[in-house]
Amino acid sequence: MRKIHGTRLIALALGLAAVLAPQWAAIAQQPTPSDDAVNAIASQLFCPVCENTPLDVCPTQACAQWRELIREKLAAGWSETQIIEYFIEQYGARVVGVPPAEGQNLMLYWLLYLILGVSVLGGVFFLYKAVRGRNQPAEKQPPAEAVGQPAPSEYLDRMEEELKRR
Repeated sequence: MRKIHGTRLIALALGLAAVLAPQWAAIAQQPTPSDDAVNAIASQLFCPVCENTPLDVCPTQACAQWRELIREKLAAGWSETQIIEYFIEQYGARVVGVPPAEGQNLMLYWLLYLILGVSVLGGVFFLYKAVRGRNQPAEKQPPAEAVGQPAPSEYLDRMEEELKRR
């Protein structure tokens, strides 16, 4: 009886091995994503612990775990966009360097473009005025007598009289 039971176990193990062998072979054939592929995605994300530190250069343990998670997702066949969307869903828009242009962020993008446009138009206007001012001849100054100021000789005479009084 024991011999039959042991034979069944061996047959069952061989059957399972035959069924699982193609899956194991497929897993073994999948190349592990390179560090460059992982860092290409990690450079677009920011560390959850350190402020303003890209995930690809952050030395914290949390970032190492995130990079490993990116490697696993790439090995599972996820695209770059899917991975970034996963991190946004899990941790919010603060994990990406540039917030998505949707919702309240969309208003900020429009405000940015408006400020940029006004700045460019203002710069063009001042440049136009500067170039236009250089191309026009200088206006002639009216003679000093016409403005009501004494002529230089009269001025000197008055100065001498004032000095003599003192």
